[in-house]
Amino acid sequence: MLLTPRTSARRPKALRTHRIAVALLAATASAALVAASAPAPVAPLGIGDPLFPHLGNPGYDVASYDIAFTYGGDNRKPLQTVTKIEAWATEPLEHVNLDFAHGKARSVEVNGERARFESSGEDLVVTPTAPIGRGDRLRITVRHTSDPLPTKDAGGGWLRTSDGLAMANQADAAHLVFPCNDHPADKAEFTFRITAPKGLTAVANGLPVGRTRQGGATTSVYRTQHPMATELAQVSIGRSTVVHREGPNGLPVRDVVPTKDRKVVERWLKKTPDQIDWMQRKVGRYPFETYGVLIAHAQTGFELETQTLSLFEREIFTRPEYPAWYIESIMVHELAHQWFGDSVSPRNWSDLWLNEGHATWYEALYTEENAENSEDRAKKTLTARMRNAYRLSDGWRTAGGPPARPKAPAPGKKISIFRPVVYDGSALVLYALRQEIGQRAFERVEREWVRIHRDGNASTADFVRLASLAAGRDLGGFFDAWLYGKKTPPMPGHPDWKSGA
Repeated sequence: MLLTPRTSARRPKALRTHRIAVALLAATASAALVAASAPAPVAPLGIGDPLFPHLGNPGYDVASYDIAFTYGGDNRKPLQTVTKIEAWATEPLEHVNLDFAHGKARSVEVNGERARFESSGEDLVVTPTAPIGRGDRLRITVRHTSDPLPTKDAGGGWLRTSDGLAMANQADAAHLVFPCNDHPADKAEFTFRITAPKGLTAVANGLPVGRTRQGGATTSVYRTQHPMATELAQVSIGRSTVVHREGPNGLPVRDVVPTKDRKVVERWLKKTPDQIDWMQRKVGRYPFETYGVLIAHAQTGFELETQTLSLFEREIFTRPEYPAWYIESIMVHELAHQWFGDSVSPRNWSDLWLNEGHATWYEALYTEENAENSEDRAKKTLTARMRNAYRLSDGWRTAGGPPARPKAPAPGKKISIFRPVVYDGSALVLYALRQEIGQRAFERVEREWVRIHRDGNASTADFVRLASLAAGRDLGGFFDAWLYGKKTPPMPGHPDWKSGA
């Protein structure tokens, strides 16, 4: 996200739920003993993320989602939705907790049988007819509504545009749209089936795999070829045109733009193949099956790296006061996230600095190398930007915490993790690393990071180990100071740089 002016090993899961041992009692057992053996009341769970402890659910691992949305043409009315989840139990389960709020569940089936369900906090707690054993397959079908109207407290989920809908689920809002295990540690494959009235275009993550027409509606089916975090899901419905072009190595590039703006935005969209090529030269081959830009006619205040189809506000491309270098830098920021954040996703939300720091790094490096005139290139060097970030870094750390240890929210308040310290403040950590180990070793770290952890999750500790290996020495102390210190350490090679000035 940018604010505007599979590894083979599966993830460890915390706070597992356990099957409640219920002793079989004889017919003459007392009522008191029977009551004592009853299952515990349902309760909301979480996998224990330090920043979003309520997100995610223990005890199972999702393999795939198949979500069917039926949109009637009014973006103020709930969509009739069917969410199918294929998963595997990693622990014995009496109940299966799904993250789901803001919609209404009508029925739930588990492995083809009707199941009881109730809401607890922001969880939909499902009770199968029989307990689930470790290693058992779970096929869950939830029939529910998906409400596009905003909630009082949450800023995310469905995004209402002037002509329809789009999604903005980062960081903790996918469960406002569909039942899920709403944490990036549990990535899965997705199929979307979107039924919309004639005259509207529906597009989602991945590639199209089918389209059918019935009466006055069309159902479009999209499927991802790589696992995806729930926060990166994207569905767009509106009066849009899909523009196709070819990227490097024959990569399908498709952009989704308001039909009336098709000609206005073309000058920017045609730059995407060259931007992909530039990123590939820096870190390796693009990690997914397609890429493109989704332009939404809405006021969001941010751009978002939804997987294979990055979300942008229309005004980024249409307001005359934005210079060309700025628009392109934003495009590259979201593109870089396809490697850093989407393909390699954080294990916990405290690892967000790896997403935003890298996207900011390549945004700044692209601007330095591709500014249209020599004056811009001279003014907008990576080093100049990092020197300014260093000057501000102590203030950012005081306000938001160090890069890898964000400050907790005030009591009763929701945390906001998208602070300056995870953008330029985290790119500054990468700059310090390059200064510390040299450009060649740094570039080797970047390429190996996205290769080793492709389609999976990785943590700050994983990055420290990889950088130490590339450097040939333990960098634990270096990273401890830069990632967790209250004050910004001295910048290697720049003893004259001052923070807090």
